[in-house]
Amino acid sequence: MEETISFKNLHSREYQGHKKKVHSVAWNCAGTKLASGSVDQTARIWHIESQGHGKVKDIELKGHTDSVDQLCWDPKHADLIATASGDKTVRLWDARSGKCSQQVELSGENINITYKPDGTHIAVGNRDDELTILDVRKFKAIHKRKFNYEVNEIAWNTTGDMFFLTTGNGTVEVLSYPSLRAIETLMAHTAGCYCIAIDPLGRYFAVGSADSLVSLWDIKEMLCVRTFPKLEWPVRTISFNHTGEYIAAASEDLFIDISNVKTGRTVHQIPCRAAMNSVEWNPKYNLLAYAGDDKNKYQADEGVFRIFGFDSV
Repeated sequence: MEETISFKNLHSREYQGHKKKVHSVAWNCAGTKLASGSVDQTARIWHIESQGHGKVKDIELKGHTDSVDQLCWDPKHADLIATASGDKTVRLWDARSGKCSQQVELSGENINITYKPDGTHIAVGNRDDELTILDVRKFKAIHKRKFNYEVNEIAWNTTGDMFFLTTGNGTVEVLSYPSLRAIETLMAHTAGCYCIAIDPLGRYFAVGSADSLVSLWDIKEMLCVRTFPKLEWPVRTISFNHTGEYIAAASEDLFIDISNVKTGRTVHQIPCRAAMNSVEWNPKYNLLAYAGDDKNKYQADEGVFRIFGFDSV
């Protein structure tokens, strides 16, 4: 079967605003706004039109006193966003006003954050391998657990009854939710697992590893279906597109690989100038946001991110 989408005539646009490098990009549930989190201690909200050519307005979210390492939108509310920072706080913001509505101080430098798909809980991971579950309404910790191994990206499945931890041991720990009892340890990779993505149709999850492979897992059987061997460096970030047909993966390789999930074949590679930190597909359109360690000719951080998938530059 031929590819239904041709990526080869599509273009990337560049978005400038941050003063230092961008660590994280994320789309809201409506696919209309993109948030970027930066080492410059701010997050920014950008209004993106899928066909649009208008001047892009952005709102700055100011308040963190250290790098904004990861951010995630409320899956049920197109204007609520949570940010995790090295300043030990997690903050909830209204993307319309740019105001911080809630914040909580946790015990360490926060590096990973994700929403439960029903919007009720947020999970936060820190540099000390501690997991905190927050009740969103009260914005208080309802569960804390410290692990004795390196914990990297974390995720719920689409129904919210399973929770996944990627670990520095090359395993994926599968826990039941809300009990957080261990269900299974998957020996996924020969080196640390760094990132995880859940297929929006709920069939698969994918794991990116320091061994440079991306593995695809059947979520019902908990078995590895295939691996994507396109990259040569540790996989830092992965994302499924909204139909679950394509997966994007990036690393220190100077391209982003887009592969067909069913066949495992590369359908497109987006060239980039630096190691990538974050790739994320829009939940409604084939637009891929990506951000990395881009530097200008004076070797200073550029603070840009890009979006691929437009018909024109």
